[in-house]
Amino acid sequence: MNYLSINGEELYSEVAGAGDAVLLLHGGFCSLESLRGQFDELAQNYQVFAFERSGHGRSADINADYSYARGIADTLAYLDAHGLQSVHVIGYSDGAIIGLMLALEHPQRVRSLVAISANLDPAVFTPAAGNGPRLDSPPSSAQGEVKPDLERMHYGRLSPDGAGHADAVLAKLMRLWTSEPQIDPASLAAVTAPTLIMSGDRDSIPPAHSLLIAASIPGAQLSIVPGTGHGLIAERPELIGTLVRDFLAQL
Repeated sequence: MNYLSINGEELYSEVAGAGDAVLLLHGGFCSLESLRGQFDELAQNYQVFAFERSGHGRSADINADYSYARGIADTLAYLDAHGLQSVHVIGYSDGAIIGLMLALEHPQRVRSLVAISANLDPAVFTPAAGNGPRLDSPPSSAQGEVKPDLERMHYGRLSPDGAGHADAVLAKLMRLWTSEPQIDPASLAAVTAPTLIMSGDRDSIPPAHSLLIAASIPGAQLSIVPGTGHGLIAERPELIGTLVRDFLAQL
């Protein structure tokens, strides 16, 4: 296994392919396995980089709460460790939030951005909007059929902390998701990277919120994936892969 020392933590990393650099950022309580299809497909035409944040996948947990600021710092350190000045960023959920903030705060590092199921603040999950705080691995399909919790299964199989530590990770994630991020939509006007915003039409991120994000970023594209919830990357992987590759090919 390949680990890198990032800000004092040993984080699992994978690199494959050749060509322009693409960075994949996984969601909360996810591992790289949630993006495996995209990783393998993109590696046919790009050099793909991915790492698992602390407490996720094969990376051990930390003795502290999570924050998006730490996610950004670890991402920058990861890019520096590979000597990457700028990359195409593809992020899902928590990874999409980190991607948005990276494009906003460190524009020179982001060549383009695909943000899948991002939100700007926790208010999007209010009961009035018909949503509650989400897990990045969906408990059910868009049709309501209960599915196994695949990410919990991956956690139990991959985590060096053991399957029993999952609840501690989820508790920290719930604190993160109910307090962060706090991104002013108006601030997104400063994003200069070509951007694709994507979410499911039955996502816990309402389509109107995704539209707000896209409309706030100059020139951003918007894709609402039909028949999918917050687990859209698992529910329609081929369609999402096509949308992502078409977007990158336009650049």
